Amino acid sequence: MVRRKDIDGSESVPCFYGKELRWKREQAGLTLQQLVDGSFYGLSHLSEIERGERRMPADLAEHVDKVLKTDGFFKRCCEDVRKAKWRGHAAYFEHILEAEKRAKTIEEWCPTVIPGLLQSPAYARAVVQATHPLAPDEETDEKVDARMARARLFEDDHKVPMYWAILHESLLRHPILPPEGMAEQLDHIAALARRRRIVPQILPLNCGPHPFMFGTAKIMAFSDAPPLIYTESLHSGDTIDDPALVEEYRTSYDLLRAAALPPKASLAMIEEAAEDYRNGKQTT
Repeated sequence: MVRRKDIDGSESVPCFYGKELRWKREQAGLTLQQLVDGSFYGLSHLSEIERGERRMPADLAEHVDKVLKTDGFFKRCCEDVRKAKWRGHAAYFEHILEAEKRAKTIEEWCPTVIPGLLQSPAYARAVVQATHPLAPDEETDEKVDARMARARLFEDDHKVPMYWAILHESLLRHPILPPEGMAEQLDHIAALARRRRIVPQILPLNCGPHPFMFGTAKIMAFSDAPPLIYTESLHSGDTIDDPALVEEYRTSYDLLRAAALPPKASLAMIEEAAEDYRNGKQTT
């Protein structure tokens, strides 16, 4: 029998909420399935809420309060949990935070900036300060911390998704940090690849026209749900689940991947660029 993982309620507001939910459920002598019976949600959804990995929808909170006779406690608190989960992120990104944790595979194309899941703290800070130049230090710190928290996705041996990123070579040559900072950023990506946490591919500068010249895309596939596409611009984001559009994005991404360098050659290029920054030989 597999021993269940204890919940550390001090880790975050969602974890505290989930621990309270489990305690109340077990105090009532109910299984997960018994608690969700009569709602529109499944056992796995409730289990993820108990582990602090997913927010509680308001209608499910009402159902739980009714079954557990908790006098509206979970309905009153679910908004606090929702806010805590996306603090430091834009509201439109809330759904993606949950989706990343549940995804079986994540494939990403972000041609103008290194994707958030791969950013070092210094790189993330430079991006945040450039896009929010008048933000106070505490707000910047909150955004950087939130981005670093997302990257913990690669530290959980049991839940690491297959992450495949295609990076334009210009990202290796664009020194938005001092040389030592850029070397550290590229070393970070290389280390994740060496640890087999990610698969990076580089689209070379001399590739000419390619199949994904406009926009960004994050393609997420799940074991228990249809795939999603997330695209983002400067101050907005859009989640796409229409099957026909998802298929079009899927085709464009596959064609882009065919135009990129193989993973082994891409890793060598990343490590070479990091070494060039360390030795003052970087090219633009």
